[in-house]
Amino acid sequence: MFSKLFGSKAKPEPEPERYEGFAIYPASQKDNGGYRLAARIEKEFGGELKVHHLIRADTLNTEEAANEAAFAKAKQLIDQMGERIFN
Repeated sequence: MFSKLFGSKAKPEPEPERYEGFAIYPASQKDNGGYRLAARIEKEFGGELKVHHLIRADTLNTEEAANEAAFAKAKQLIDQMGERIFN
C-alpha cells in the first residue's frame, strides 16, 4: 500500500548462481557514482543455513559490471577457502 503512495518499488531478490554447492547472490551497493562489489554466499549444513557477506572496496560504473565481478570474486573465495569462509 505505501509503495503505491510513495512510488518506491522493492527490487526482487536476484536468482543465485550455484557454484560448488554454494549459492552466490549479487548484492552490489550504490556508492559515489558507481557500484561497490558485494555478494552474499550461502550454503546449508545439516538443515542450518550459513551465510557469508563479501564486500570489496572495488567500485565499477554499472550495477551489472559490479555483479559480474562479485560472482567472480565469490567463486575465487570459495576455491581458496571452501567451507572455512563460514568460520
